[in-house]
Amino acid sequence: MATKIPVIDISALVNETDQSDKLKVANELNKVCSEHGFFYIVGHGVDAQLQQKLENLSRQFFNLPLETKLKIKRNSKLLGYFTVGTELTYDKPDHREGLWLGEELDPEDDLVKRNVPLHGPNSFPEEVPELRPVVLEYMNKILHLAHKLINGLALSLGLSESYFYDRYTKRPFYQLGIAHYPPVKVANESLEWGIGEHTDYGLLTILKQDNNGGLQIKPKSSDWIDAPPIENSFICNIGDMMDRITGGLYKSTLHRVKVQTKKDRISFPFFFEPSFFSRVTKIEGLANSVDDKDQRWDKMSVYDFDGTYGEYLMTKVFNALPDLKSN
Repeated sequence: MATKIPVIDISALVNETDQSDKLKVANELNKVCSEHGFFYIVGHGVDAQLQQKLENLSRQFFNLPLETKLKIKRNSKLLGYFTVGTELTYDKPDHREGLWLGEELDPEDDLVKRNVPLHGPNSFPEEVPELRPVVLEYMNKILHLAHKLINGLALSLGLSESYFYDRYTKRPFYQLGIAHYPPVKVANESLEWGIGEHTDYGLLTILKQDNNGGLQIKPKSSDWIDAPPIENSFICNIGDMMDRITGGLYKSTLHRVKVQTKKDRISFPFFFEPSFFSRVTKIEGLANSVDDKDQRWDKMSVYDFDGTYGEYLMTKVFNALPDLKSN
């Protein structure tokens, strides 16, 4: 399918081939991250049958009665199922339901014992028993892919391949969302977007989407453009922390999902983020960033906060889930 968003074959990064081949990919990444902030990847090595299993089983879950899905409703660690309209983007309810999943942690893990937000037990439906092993296998494959891709992004910035790993991603924070956008009978001004315009929070998002479309992006040099599905590809985008690290050289890019009247949509965003406790700093030697919070969708600067990534993330979470503030 034709698209204005670049498609990059990253097999040289995945297969650890000749360094010159890696640098060719890195040069492509530099160009697309400087101009678009979004790009498709092929040659990623993630089994297509595994992807299809994940989609099929996820649809089985969303087809369950609401009362059944609510048996695994979002827990105190904010993992689990949420219903349509319970998450906000720019103070407007999202028209989507979903299942949030994180790193599968043992109850004896130090992060669980310390009651760190967003770290804890995942919830899976008993009614779809195959979903758990397929999700865990998929997350493991995408985590491996994310490490390869972040190495390529380091090379694209003229850094050592291990730059991000050494500083931020030795133990990254990551989550998988399984998002379902039901169709609406009539789209109107108040119900036009499954999720409104926003940027992602971390370093890198790797998204699998079904064949039904709806994703749109807004590169800094153009108006909104469609990001249609391309067979056996993932679409990737850089987040706020990559924007911060590069001083705005690689901008986190606005995107949104349009609701549809005749078909639903399912997608699988994988958020690859710095360690929850890391302090994210700009690469030395880059030009000073220009604070653009007045132009940003959330009016929040990615440059002037002083704290850990986890603190930045929880501020965002509280904005999306305002009911948490009173808990």
